[in-house]
Amino acid sequence: MYKGKIIVTGIGGNVGQGILRNIKDAFPDLFLIGIDTSDFTSANYLCNIFYKVPFALDQNYTSSINEILTKEQNVKLIIPSTDFEAATLAINHNKINCKIIASDANILKIYLDKYKTFLHHSKLGIPFAKSWLPSEYDFSQNEIIAKPRKGRGSRSIIINPQNPQNLNDEYIIQPLLIGKEITTSIYVDKKNNIHGIFTMERQLQNGTTIKGIVISDFNKIIKEFAQKMVDFGGLKGCFNIQSIVNKDGLVIPFEINCRVSGTNSIRHNLGFKDVKYLIQEYYFNEIPDNPKPIYGVATRILLDVIYPNVKDAKSLINNKHRYIIY
Repeated sequence: MYKGKIIVTGIGGNVGQGILRNIKDAFPDLFLIGIDTSDFTSANYLCNIFYKVPFALDQNYTSSINEILTKEQNVKLIIPSTDFEAATLAINHNKINCKIIASDANILKIYLDKYKTFLHHSKLGIPFAKSWLPSEYDFSQNEIIAKPRKGRGSRSIIINPQNPQNLNDEYIIQPLLIGKEITTSIYVDKKNNIHGIFTMERQLQNGTTIKGIVISDFNKIIKEFAQKMVDFGGLKGCFNIQSIVNKDGLVIPFEINCRVSGTNSIRHNLGFKDVKYLIQEYYFNEIPDNPKPIYGVATRILLDVIYPNVKDAKSLINNKHRYIIY
């Protein structure tokens, strides 16, 4: 007997897929509803039911969520796995009759925009990579990187653009930071306390972590940054700080994600189970387990999900079909 239902968004991506696997591992009796903008995803086999929805910025996104809530009774939580969905759900939370695990809308609007993040952190005295709008760039740096203000996953970045001033102000300019890239996940509990922190040095491919090594050298200084962010207010549950550690050992954050991050499935198996903490607090109203992080190395490989004797993917909207993972 299922205890209740949870919606996980963006299950076509590695963040949503990790969330699904973590919930299935920790709470196998929960009924999982997966949603995505695609007709079919490779994670459908992890869901009890799957629905296609519009993009988060589409005017019909919120109404599509409400249609699912009407059809699927007893949905207790919605967990967004993408930045834009987290923001849209938070902005429209009063129009949605379900608990949404997301930070406050005003905070999400800041951290969705890297330039606003820079200005916000500057006011709070929190380190963040120096950032300019292209129209304001002063050519003070030898090497630069241009990236979309609201982009993600290393998409549309330009290394050392020849004419940065020709880019529009939907981009930002930052110094090209050289060093060790690290990703730090923080969990903030309902009492607004930092419940735990977990850092990995990572290797990226197309914006996704393909190899990670757990480290703790920089947790103390990063926790100081995170505490100032939490003290300002509005952060809830999971958030992530991406940083570069330069040759002098200086930790320079360059991006903040106010959601569960892409290495959640790795963390779950190395003692930092932040998705589990979310469910414990916001579904069961329990005190979350204490984190027990351990050192470890993780890498990722491509696997096949195969449905034998199926002619059309349209029927593969749940986990009732036989499948092979190979």
